[in-house]
Amino acid sequence: MSLSTQYAPARKRQSQAFAGGIASLADDQLYALQNPFALDGRVSSYPASARGFSVANSYLLTQPDAAMLIDTGFGKDEPAIRGQIEALIAPGLPLSMFPLRLNEFMSINNVESFAGHFNVETCYTSNIDAALWFDFGAKAEGRDILKSMKVTAVTRADTIALGKEGRAIDVMQAPIRLIATRWLYDRATRTLFSSDMFTHVWRDTATGPWIVQESDNSSADSDPTSLRDVRSFMLNTRYWWLEGAPTDTIRRGIGNVFDKYDIECIAPGYGCILRGRNVVARHYAMLDEFLKACDKSVAVSRYVTRDEER
Repeated sequence: MSLSTQYAPARKRQSQAFAGGIASLADDQLYALQNPFALDGRVSSYPASARGFSVANSYLLTQPDAAMLIDTGFGKDEPAIRGQIEALIAPGLPLSMFPLRLNEFMSINNVESFAGHFNVETCYTSNIDAALWFDFGAKAEGRDILKSMKVTAVTRADTIALGKEGRAIDVMQAPIRLIATRWLYDRATRTLFSSDMFTHVWRDTATGPWIVQESDNSSADSDPTSLRDVRSFMLNTRYWWLEGAPTDTIRRGIGNVFDKYDIECIAPGYGCILRGRNVVARHYAMLDEFLKACDKSVAVSRYVTRDEER
């Protein structure tokens, strides 16, 4: 029996319009596992005044003999995400996990649960003691699962080989970050996994759509995002401190990533996925222009409370 037969998914997924759940970004290679949440002023990742819905994204990279889960999602979505994974890989298929942000529930909340449910081969992190960060269970059994889970530490510039065919996943330290964060680049699908960056597109309803498509880029209804929107989002969330900071260094770091890698899709940890070269180029240009206008050479730094929006 070949590996592809042994671990073949139980059913073939058909391409169709997507509003939530499993989105195929590259058939048999990359899937987004998306679960919407309401924006009602309580979600600190978005401006306090934001209303509507966003989506938490986990990503499943699949090979005939292995799979990798990038970010494990919120605990409230654990049954849904577990079901999504089960629909895409066969029982027993070796699964690795890579939570990109060790301090964020959206990234690490379900590590323990999935380690106990799936055939988890390893968990990639930037800290060898990362299992200590994943202990959300009250039972000793959960702690035992984490203690026995293999942890593979990655450096700030590394490459992971997924499966026996060696599908290359490049690891890098996020060039803009608040906490220990990694970005990944999947050479096979030309996808940049940008964690908590490029998360600035949300929707009015829980049905999305949660992917900004290349063909939609000319439609104001599909992607009305402007430079003003990006500025407001960044300055009214965790990156409020960028105004008056030395952003030229940050711009060079982000620019180096986009110069080095051929990026056709930006897959953030939350918010709409940006898909297509023109979409990627437009949103990168808006972020770069925002950062340029924030540099300490042209802007003044000051403390801004959450109640003040810019």
